Amino acid sequence: MDFRGKKYERGSNWSDPEVVELLQLWADEAVQVELESCLRNQHVFNRIAEVLREKGIHRTGDQCREKIKKMKLEYRRLKDNAKAPRGGRGWKFFDVMDRVLNSRPALPYALGGGVMAQQVLQGAMVESYHHRHHHQFAFGHAQHPELMEIKCEEVNSDEHCLTPEPPAALAYQQSSPEEGEMERAFLERAQDDSPISRVEVPTETSVSPSGFSESNMASSSRMQNVVPRPGFSALHRLRKKRKGQRVKDPLDDLLLKTLTSQRAMEERFLQMEERRFQRDLDVEERRMQLEQRRFELEREHEYRMFNVFAQMLSILKQSHSGSSSSIAMPRGLDFNQALSEMTGLGGGGDLQELRARSQAETSVDMHGFCHPGDFQRSPYLSARGNVVNIFRGSTEEGYKAYHADKYDEDKNPNGIINFGTSENKLCFDLMSKRLKEQLTQTDMNLMEPPLLQYPDWKGHMFLREEVARFLTYYCKAPAPLKAENVIVLNGCGSLFSALATVLCDPGEAVLIATPFYGGITRSVFLYGNVKLVYAYLDSKITGTSTRPFQLTVEKLEKALQDARAEGITVRALILLNPQNPLGDIYSLSELRDYLEFAKRHELHVIVDEIYMLSVFDESATFHSVLGMDRLPDPQRTHVMWGISKDFAVSGIRFGTLYTENQDVANAVASLCYFHGVCGPVQHKVAQLLRDRDWINQVYLRANHARLKAAHTYVTDELKTLGVPFLNRNAGFFVWIDFRKYLRTGTFEEEMLLWRRFLDNKVLLSCGKAFECSEPGWFRIIFADKTHRLQLGMQRIRKVLEEREQEILAEEKEQPCQSDQDGKADSTDEVIFVSRHQEPTCSGSSNLGDLIGLLQQQMRSSDWLQKNTAEQFAQEKPEIYDVFSKLVGKQ
Repeated sequence: MDFRGKKYERGSNWSDPEVVELLQLWADEAVQVELESCLRNQHVFNRIAEVLREKGIHRTGDQCREKIKKMKLEYRRLKDNAKAPRGGRGWKFFDVMDRVLNSRPALPYALGGGVMAQQVLQGAMVESYHHRHHHQFAFGHAQHPELMEIKCEEVNSDEHCLTPEPPAALAYQQSSPEEGEMERAFLERAQDDSPISRVEVPTETSVSPSGFSESNMASSSRMQNVVPRPGFSALHRLRKKRKGQRVKDPLDDLLLKTLTSQRAMEERFLQMEERRFQRDLDVEERRMQLEQRRFELEREHEYRMFNVFAQMLSILKQSHSGSSSSIAMPRGLDFNQALSEMTGLGGGGDLQELRARSQAETSVDMHGFCHPGDFQRSPYLSARGNVVNIFRGSTEEGYKAYHADKYDEDKNPNGIINFGTSENKLCFDLMSKRLKEQLTQTDMNLMEPPLLQYPDWKGHMFLREEVARFLTYYCKAPAPLKAENVIVLNGCGSLFSALATVLCDPGEAVLIATPFYGGITRSVFLYGNVKLVYAYLDSKITGTSTRPFQLTVEKLEKALQDARAEGITVRALILLNPQNPLGDIYSLSELRDYLEFAKRHELHVIVDEIYMLSVFDESATFHSVLGMDRLPDPQRTHVMWGISKDFAVSGIRFGTLYTENQDVANAVASLCYFHGVCGPVQHKVAQLLRDRDWINQVYLRANHARLKAAHTYVTDELKTLGVPFLNRNAGFFVWIDFRKYLRTGTFEEEMLLWRRFLDNKVLLSCGKAFECSEPGWFRIIFADKTHRLQLGMQRIRKVLEEREQEILAEEKEQPCQSDQDGKADSTDEVIFVSRHQEPTCSGSSNLGDLIGLLQQQMRSSDWLQKNTAEQFAQEKPEIYDVFSKLVGKQ
């Protein structure tokens, strides 16, 4: 075989003494054990090269490895060559290679024709090698396969070898007596033809310093024919059988188990990665759908805005040419200035007249109370009892249906999900844990005699003092509030009843803005026979309004004057802050305006701040009436608060009233005989309000975070459906515009849609329950667990999709009606607007209404930020130049 190729170039030009030194190190038993036990062995040859360099032979590990590889290939070629009977006996290194590769100790050989002494290979030099280099050339256990580099080729031919096997005494395992006798018989038959006795080398030799003889290289190619001997095949098979009977290393089992576990872990990891990748794909697909939906809605919004703008230009053109319009565009006046001036011209009078006519046509008077004579009387009840009996609306009906078929994830998964009752169901775990901790404390189990006796009707003094400190802290009062001004009752509903009774005579009224929490109607009417006068708020931005359903002093003035014109005496004004169901938070300037209005007309002001601590967004700031530096009329200002909403314990009936008017306080305290709070509950509430650290650090943080997350989920779902809503940051509710799902703009259609939701096992609150003036508005409670929110929104989506398909089918059958004219867009924080028909002719709306509508359309999106004049000039400079010249001429 020609070894002069490029592949073997590194291992060429070895002298015989260098080869002898290399074989002496390579044939060592420790070296062979390590070579056999590892997969990659470059580090072994690197250490051999280091030992050779100390002996004066400068070779690298690669050269040593290539030389051994060449010699193994030459040995294999000579061994497998059957043409020459003694073909391998002419190579001087054949016997050493044969002993090593057949797992036998290397035997010395003489280059001069005889067998060298055993100490040549295993004598002083090898012993010196072991002692001198054991610290740097310790051949031990196999290393990890990944740390190895190259595995040398092993020669293991299955063909019959021409060289007889060595004696059994040099084998790895001890043989049995029968196997020993058989092998001795084979060796006796082959003794005369021993391979050691047939080594023939020239006599011209020299001995190297290491003890090996150096022969003439020219005579190393002579080989002797080897004659096969009988019995060799059987011995070879016996040898292979004993090799197969070697004891299995326990490390192999450990390695196998490790690799199996690693493979299982890799498969598990791949499965998890596939699931994560699929989940990411689903999320991305969902996001793309939302983006596409948003893009479509933005385009629709832009089209509507330009449609309104075109109508405005049409009116301006008609007015400029002498039409009936009352507002004209003066020459030389800037358009933006004219737009801002015309915005305040109103245009809401027609809407008020239309509302007045619609209210007059109903069977219920403007105060929302029914006449007992219109209904069938019960012979067992008084006239007042009959009124109480029939005083039920959709709220009571839905509440009863819910309790009859309440949703339960395990027991009743097809039950009704309650999105109608304003309860915080997100913090039951926090409150239950806190109450359990309190039960284990000695101060919470305190049962002193005063707690079991009749208390001061205003409440125990320790509780009133704690309430005063609590309200001083959270209402940010400029001065400490006084405990003698605090009255405790069993809930804010009882406070409304008591205040209405002591402030108004039967038949008198209280002013309130609609929509509002419908429970107030029962509270003020059932006991005190006090009516409500409504200041109607609407979704359309007109006059001085800057947002939908905005309460202004002008609207309060108009409602008060209309009531007085009908001979109704109004004694008080009710303010809800934060507002239920809108979620509005009044600013300090707005609160001051409302209080000044009440002072001018000598009205008591009842301020309900029961959602005071349920403002869940940091961008919104709550301002309490008690935090104002000066009250316009402190003797007529009364503030209410309770724990049912802010502390998610609506089942514990506790409400408190703060008033500086002692006459009012004493009169309300007299009614506490019917609405008092038991002593043990007062003690526990006082302990709860005292724990300021837990409230600030644990409860409020968790409550606000959970409210915000639930609000975000519900509003995102509404955006996906394209449903308008008021985007507020307080309370537990969202005010939603479902007007586009009504066939006609009536409260009868609203009630049908409400029942459709209830039939599909989801309870909402319709706008009529809040005395909303516009049919189609609903309130949804989002302060609930995630799984109920998801299921409830799925049921709502199903109803809306079915309703939309029904309306589209009906529109195809009959021409489109204009009965929904005048329905304006409903939101100012979101871009989603109702798909109601806008006025198409200029005569149906004046310029002020169109300007207000255009302003609202612009505020409800970021169109102005995306379409600036500078950006338009860069994108379309030609059109911009033409437009600039046209404006300059005007």
